[in-house]
Amino acid sequence: MLEIILGGYAFLIWLIFIKFKWLPWNIQTQVGSATGALALLATIIFTINVVTPSSGDVRVINYVSEIVPRVAGTVTRVAVDGNTLVKKGDVLLEIDNTPYRLRVKELKAKLADTTASSKTLRQDLDSADSDAAAARAQLELMRQRLNEARTLARTGAGNQYDVESFRAEVKKAESALASAQSGQAKARTRLDGKVGPDLASVAQIKAQLEAAQYDLDSTVIRAPADGYAINVAVRPGNYLVPMPFRPALSFVEQEQRILAFFDQNELRYVQPGDKAEVAFKTLPGRLVRARVDSIVWANGQGQLAQSGQVPNTPVELAPPPLAQKYAVKLLPVRDDGDAALFIPMGARGDGAIYTEKLAPLHLLRMVMIRAQSLLNYLVLKLH
Repeated sequence: MLEIILGGYAFLIWLIFIKFKWLPWNIQTQVGSATGALALLATIIFTINVVTPSSGDVRVINYVSEIVPRVAGTVTRVAVDGNTLVKKGDVLLEIDNTPYRLRVKELKAKLADTTASSKTLRQDLDSADSDAAAARAQLELMRQRLNEARTLARTGAGNQYDVESFRAEVKKAESALASAQSGQAKARTRLDGKVGPDLASVAQIKAQLEAAQYDLDSTVIRAPADGYAINVAVRPGNYLVPMPFRPALSFVEQEQRILAFFDQNELRYVQPGDKAEVAFKTLPGRLVRARVDSIVWANGQGQLAQSGQVPNTPVELAPPPLAQKYAVKLLPVRDDGDAALFIPMGARGDGAIYTEKLAPLHLLRMVMIRAQSLLNYLVLKLH
């Protein structure tokens, strides 16, 4: 496009100075024409770099999940092949579940026993209430007999031995009543100890059973998202442990992010929603249309590492480090009916953003990015 502009400028010079000879073609006009051409080129280049900035560092980023087992065990099945697309929830690996399955059975049996035992607590409380009532009646009877014995002893119709005997019986009845009331309180306390609708003992076993079932379910490792299992070196018979964190395999998610990196003074007019185009080297002759999602207004040079030391000042007379670029997040745009475009993870390319400023100059950048896309057909190496 710049060549076309220069050609038009040269044609205009030819018309003015050569064809119609409106002005003399001497050393002054020749220098002025060359200076005008350079000024025109500089103005156009500096302007389009601001209103439609370009980047030679555009990258495709995929999230990578390291698959680490939550429970230890021997691998019994590897359900996927490397570099094969799987859906979210598909089985990746299976670990021997025997100890976890037996633990679940054990807790289910314990839950059944605890549930049955809890049903007898109401009967225990009723029995404790009956024992307390009987002890209270026995105490009242013994107190009445003691009073009668005292009356008879005062009138001479009875003896002191009966008084002492009934006094001892009253103490025994009081002790029996206290014991019955203690059993009554204990049974009532066990009935009052609840977690939700369940008694505490039942709720405890249910929690243990739920944890054991979770461990059992964790012996089947599933895909966290749509994507590809990479580096599947694990085989049946391998023993996997959650600690230390040694991944069984790497899982590359299918969802992608496109990041374009720009110099710090190029993004003054860029706004979310602006149109963008990217020419990837892996897709020669094709352009990926996108829109600006957001600008990441942060980079590593603005961060101080947390420590107990005072940050060092730059060394005197030493050259400062080059300013880091800022990343712009791009979202691919696909029209209804278009086939999904596959872009390899880690693909690199060139990109351009079209702001709302000076839209006629966008044509220059469009020509440049399309020319770069065609140049991607060339493989420039001699070996």
